[in-house]
This record gives sequence, structure tokens and C-alpha cells, in this order.
Amino acid sequence: MGKIYPQEYKREAVELYRLGGTTYAAVGRKLDVSSETVRNWVAQTDRDEGRRGDGLTTDERRELSELRRTTRRQAQELEILGKAVGWFAKKTS
Repeated sequence: MGKIYPQEYKREAVELYRLGGTTYAAVGRKLDVSSETVRNWVAQTDRDEGRRGDGLTTDERRELSELRRTTRRQAQELEILGKAVGWFAKKTS
């Protein structure tokens, strides 16, 4: 997993790219991140602002993660309940 940057840092990179009429590489060098990182930040910001429709927004990603976490937890709970039902069925027979 890569380094986590503050939102303000990402916003600054996007702003530098958009206002500077420069390349991803130039912004990356200035902020000491890779050009690919800057490109990803710009693309994600564009999605969040509705400028792109080719992926999930940050809010959608967050919601998807929460739903996956909930699904995993519910699957574990069902497994535990299934085992408990089996155990009680043996005890009562």
C-alpha cells in the first residue's frame, strides 16, 4: 500500500496542474510525487466533480467499502448462527 497524502496536498496538486498549464510530471517533481499519482488525483477529482463518468466517485468508493465490510460481517454472523443451530440440534436430539 502506498503513502497516504492529506486531502489538502492532493487539492494543491490538482490546482497546480489545472492552473499551471503544465504536465503531470512537472507537478509531481514540484511536490515530490510520481506523475502517475498526480494523474490519478486529477482523474479522481474530475470524477468527484462530475467531469468524468468512467469510474466511481470518492463517496461511491467509500460506500462500496462499507457495504463490502457489512456483507463480510453478515456472512460471518450467518456462519456462526449456522454452527449454533447445528450444535443445538445435536443437543436436543
